[in-house]
Amino acid sequence: MKYCPQCGQPVELRVPAGDNLPRHVCPSCHAIHYHNPKLVVGCVPEHDGRILLCKRAIEPRLGYWTVPAGFMENGETLEAAAARESWEEALARVEIGSLLAVVSVVHAHQVHVMFRARLPTAEFGAGAESLEVGLYRPEQIPWSEIAFPSIDFALRRYLDDRERGVAGLHLTDFDRQAWPRSKPG
Repeated sequence: MKYCPQCGQPVELRVPAGDNLPRHVCPSCHAIHYHNPKLVVGCVPEHDGRILLCKRAIEPRLGYWTVPAGFMENGETLEAAAARESWEEALARVEIGSLLAVVSVVHAHQVHVMFRARLPTAEFGAGAESLEVGLYRPEQIPWSEIAFPSIDFALRRYLDDRERGVAGLHLTDFDRQAWPRSKPG
């Protein structure tokens, strides 16, 4: 950040009084500008034992598979964001269930929040951000082509929980991107 969005003056990077981290501070209007992690919210929709997956039509990770997920908007709940992303990416109307996973993606300054979801009918399609959308049995999931570590984590925990008949809450973090950068074959 170079300029204050409130008054347009140049900002300084310094530790404000009573704080312990450097922040962008405007010496003119004294506004302190915080940069905090963004929320990515999604769900693992299931219909008749199959999981709804979307092949990404956008970067990052164009051509890789994910569950419906994206950035939360102001004015919506976590559950509403997950349902909206399912509609936008997969033209799917889902019923959001319990919280599945919270993943701190430290290097990207994001927190990924994933829910369990039910897809009541097998009605879906490719939204603007998806190349293709489909329902997959666990053995059909293209694990080597999953877009992000957080999605891999959520999918595996979902399937493990389903097999054991539980609905756990799973927490983890990723401190750096360890996924390969090559395109799927």
